[in-house]
Amino acid sequence: MITMKDIVREGHPALREVAEEVALPPASEDKELLEKMLEFLKNSQDPEIAEKHNLRSGVGLAAPQLGVTRRMFAMHVTDDKDNLYSYGLFNPKIISHSVETTFLEGGEGCLSVDREVPGNVPRYKRITMEAVTLENEKIKLRLRGLPAIVFQHELDHLNGIMFYDRIEGYNDSFTKELPKL
Repeated sequence: MITMKDIVREGHPALREVAEEVALPPASEDKELLEKMLEFLKNSQDPEIAEKHNLRSGVGLAAPQLGVTRRMFAMHVTDDKDNLYSYGLFNPKIISHSVETTFLEGGEGCLSVDREVPGNVPRYKRITMEAVTLENEKIKLRLRGLPAIVFQHELDHLNGIMFYDRIEGYNDSFTKELPKL
């Protein structure tokens, strides 16, 4: 079981690397890790399990957050209509997006960041994504709202980008120059 002690924190080099594609079909160790990542998210959202194991609640977790620079992440989040998006994804990518942007009211957080970072993080309002699931199926989904924001946050992890890198005017020792959305 993945716990908070397994999650690397800001400053760890894996969080700033561009992750490598996962060979498909995925090796058993990649599949097992991704299954454990999805399990962590579900456990972190269960108040009893989270309290017992001291887990911070999360809706997404990328392999680089475990020090593994592979293009895979898990997300477990509901949209505003209570539709559940619960996936382990290999080699996820955005194939199209809206011109319109949005941001999460109150800012974003991250399991790898143990501090509050104020500011709006601009994200595409709608995206179309492709990936391969834990069941080795190629999927294409249109996401909007919170699921789209979560997907983009986790995809950034695969590209060595932290959420606060996207906050306009934000600068500290962990940030680097990035193209603006």
